[in-house]
Amino acid sequence: QVQLVESGGGLVQVGESLRLSCVVSGSTFSNYGMGWFREAPGKEREFVAAISGTGRVTTYVDSVKGRFTISRENAENTVFLQMNSLKPDDTGVYRCARLMSGGISRNVYNYDTWGQGTQVTVSS
Repeated sequence: QVQLVESGGGLVQVGESLRLSCVVSGSTFSNYGMGWFREAPGKEREFVAAISGTGRVTTYVDSVKGRFTISRENAENTVFLQMNSLKPDDTGVYRCARLMSGGISRNVYNYDTWGQGTQVTVSS
């Protein structure tokens, strides 16, 4: 059984940083691309960032480019999301997800397994 467990969320002030982690078990981690999505009250689930299985290819939503960095450590079955210069609009539940291939995608329907999420709150 594949499981994804996120951690690292919290309450921060505008301009501060957080590093999210997602540990994957029950799967050959390097065979799959991974993504981060966020959910805010009253809004649809939003793509944030994705990384290919090898880690060589990444993509981001425009609103986080230059502030967020996705990375992965395949030896540790972990994907990270470094978030800098946080803004109130970044507030939400951040969930990691496993892609149904080793490639990369922004489409939520291409992900088959999801974590429970970690709350990020940015206060002004």
